[in-house]
Amino acid sequence: MKRRIAIPIITSLLWIGFVAAISFMEAWLKFRAPGVTLEIGLSIGRLVFNALNKVELLFGTILLIHAIYYLKKSAKPMIQCLLPIIILVIQTLYLLPVLDLRAETIIARIQPEPSYMHFYYVGMEAIKVILLITIVATNFNLVNSKKSIF
Repeated sequence: MKRRIAIPIITSLLWIGFVAAISFMEAWLKFRAPGVTLEIGLSIGRLVFNALNKVELLFGTILLIHAIYYLKKSAKPMIQCLLPIIILVIQTLYLLPVLDLRAETIIARIQPEPSYMHFYYVGMEAIKVILLITIVATNFNLVNSKKSIF
């Protein structure tokens, strides 16, 4: 398999795995463990999601470098690679700081105002995973068709 097709497939699959395991599994499962209070769960969550964000930034950087290097003249695949990165940037620069501050407030035993930011974050995670799946599917189709848009 050519590197220009393998890189987005491998990167996207790893990225999907991290997001699915942490955002869609660990995030709510930790609160079901015996003895885990809301404050402890939020403290663990802050640590885990900050680590996940750093790993995602690495995956996003790999896809961005790949897109710049291989996709200079191809608008559709360039956009396809950039969309999950744009979501990640929004999460990193806006949603995670807001959610982090909210978690700190709750950990300090202060009840914050109701917020939908968590739902926005989860919705963006779902959209990001769908976008990454389309990158994988597109590239697997290229492998099967022996053509390359990259």
